[in-house]
Amino acid sequence: MANTQGPQGNHDPAGSTQMFRAFVDEGGPQATSRQAPAPAGPRIGLIIGIVAAVAIVAAVAWLALK
Repeated sequence: MANTQGPQGNHDPAGSTQMFRAFVDEGGPQATSRQAPAPAGPRIGLIIGIVAAVAIVAAVAWLALK
């Protein structure tokens, strides 16, 4: 077990500062796997569904108050 020293000379028995720095220097888990942007199709369908639901609720409310 290595005795590591932090930047202020504080004893770090677990070496977590050194492991964190290595993680940050690597770029984290996303350095090797890039995510593709989400396709626009499902998002457009969701927007159309919400607009349709609001229109139906408005029509029902209009008919109820008439």
